[in-house]
Amino acid sequence: MPRTPTYDTHPARTPGPDTAPPRTPAATLPFPLPAEDRTVSPHTGLTRAHWEATADGMLHAALRYATPGHGLIDLPGPPSLSGVRSDGLEGFARTFLLAALRVAGAGGADPHSFLPRYTAGIERGTLTPGRDDAESWPPIGHHGAQGQPMVEAASVALALRLTAPWTWEKLPAAARDRTEEWLRGALRHTPAPNNWYLFPLTVAGFLESAGRGDAETGRAVERGLTLLEGWYRGQGWYTDGDGRAFDHYNGWALHLYPLLHAHLAADHALLDRLGPRLSEFLEGFSLLFDADGAPVHHGRSLTYRFAAGAAVALGALTGHTPLSPGTTRRLLSGALRHFLDRGALTGEGLLSLGWYGPHEATLQRYSGPGSPYWASKGFLALLLPPGHPVWTATEEPAPSQGPDRVLALPAPGFLVQTTGRDGLVRLHNHGSCKIRPWEAERAPGDPLYARLAYSTRTGPTGAANTPDNHIGLRLRGLRSSRLRITPLAAGPDWLASSHIPVFPDGGPVLPAARIDSLTLARGPLELRVHRTVNVPAGTTVQHSGWAVAVPPGTAAGPGGEAGPAGEVCLAGARVTARLLPLHGWASSSARRAPQGTAYGPWALVPELTGTVGDEEAGTVFAALACLTGDPGAPPLAGLATAEVSGLTVTVRWADGGRTAVRLDGGPDGGTPEVAEEVP
Repeated sequence: MPRTPTYDTHPARTPGPDTAPPRTPAATLPFPLPAEDRTVSPHTGLTRAHWEATADGMLHAALRYATPGHGLIDLPGPPSLSGVRSDGLEGFARTFLLAALRVAGAGGADPHSFLPRYTAGIERGTLTPGRDDAESWPPIGHHGAQGQPMVEAASVALALRLTAPWTWEKLPAAARDRTEEWLRGALRHTPAPNNWYLFPLTVAGFLESAGRGDAETGRAVERGLTLLEGWYRGQGWYTDGDGRAFDHYNGWALHLYPLLHAHLAADHALLDRLGPRLSEFLEGFSLLFDADGAPVHHGRSLTYRFAAGAAVALGALTGHTPLSPGTTRRLLSGALRHFLDRGALTGEGLLSLGWYGPHEATLQRYSGPGSPYWASKGFLALLLPPGHPVWTATEEPAPSQGPDRVLALPAPGFLVQTTGRDGLVRLHNHGSCKIRPWEAERAPGDPLYARLAYSTRTGPTGAANTPDNHIGLRLRGLRSSRLRITPLAAGPDWLASSHIPVFPDGGPVLPAARIDSLTLARGPLELRVHRTVNVPAGTTVQHSGWAVAVPPGTAAGPGGEAGPAGEVCLAGARVTARLLPLHGWASSSARRAPQGTAYGPWALVPELTGTVGDEEAGTVFAALACLTGDPGAPPLAGLATAEVSGLTVTVRWADGGRTAVRLDGGPDGGTPEVAEEVP
């Protein structure tokens, strides 16, 4: 194979927003923060005072866009599909939740008079719901027909519940009645078939706490809790509605709403039922934060950013957590600082629609200018009093900074891989997919769910670009997609799954075809084994590795062939991605992804290409992948070799270990098996 230079895009002179060294937030934000405290917070420098100052700054910035009567907050930016009035309510409701956490956590102290403005807005917004004027709230409808206000009703209700002495009880009686009637729209209309059913539960919980409960509120609470039971899959993971949609909604919605309701209502029976699930969830979820604070980049609504820490705070608030107070604050402050340091806030102090700065591919069709303010949930820890150990204990290292870990979570179909040397986290996906049981599979699918792996320092490429971390077929110039994922088996350090390759509309349809896949993690290394079944002989197979974002100012490489042993090496700002063919692959290359990722304006993707040999028995392919932040990590060539006999791949490691993988799984086959010999 011809030897060509590896691609080195290290930004020695032009670091991108995700690669800059940690900066003092106070030096980069449009509002002041206290001085860092590296004694109590040796890892992040942040204390409770920093959280309060950040909340204050974000609220001041958002409230500048309130309407004259404060009924709506019309933040700048492109409107969502729900329209500008719904967006204005979204801006109001989600920042109201932030104000509620800020003031309730301070025992009612409101030095900036945030709550009177929101109370006035509620009185004005509910005066004539649906009227086309500058202040009126849109009525709550069914999902798909003016349903978005149901989402915002939950934030309004929760904020009122947290601040009742300073908001609800200050409203005139007529305004309270109007507000109740508007909120009851959430109980009388149909939610989306997922976590939305917890919004009526949250509204009902507030009404009951305000002495306005009845059979209607009771039904809403019972319905939400019943559906939640049906969505529970084990190991602390709920699917977001029917199917296998596992993502950050598990923490910031499916655990958050019912457990917070139980906590506020002092419902000890419900806490005892749901609390242990949260604690078990946090055992694994706590590993999904990078040493630099970043949460794993996987799933929808990532523009909520540090809301990913809401479940961590909820565990401390309810007492259902395996984490020490110092670890809890380390994760929460690490996530907050990560985004403050990397441009999540605009020069005005507003949250942008994106990840670090604006990034369209991170968004969903329902995203509007106020959408990012569900990040308010990340401030849940402010409900803990200043003297709580979460605020006073010395910060401890993040779990990802400890020894190398591999944790299999068969319930959601995740394999978590962390390496202490660089603090990087990888999430291998063999179970989460955004396809409902009743929905047809349509290519290309959602990159935020369809990939084989995600991490805390890389994002998926766009749907129109070469897909990263993908296994697929190429026929008639079309690439197949991985959409509905069927878990097959799991071990302590590996997971296997199967999928049907789906081509774009009008493309090939291969009867009974499938691709089985297995990932085994070993330190920073990933053994990836695939088997094609009922795929015509001669069909091209393509497998890609980690996408490396290229920082601004770096010239784009053309892609091309790889170096010795076919290994592709892509060195970026903070990560290096390697992909080494072990068996079945004929060529290696690096492919361009001009749309980039959330971590850079364009990216490069390593890719292997092979050909199906035997249609009936199937063809086995094996590769070794690695994503590392360790600049001294060696090439993969020489670390492992593979031999294949029938459907069994035997990998011999450089340290003398041996791994035998038999990928004989799928709907019509046996269960994949892995046997390991440790030197």
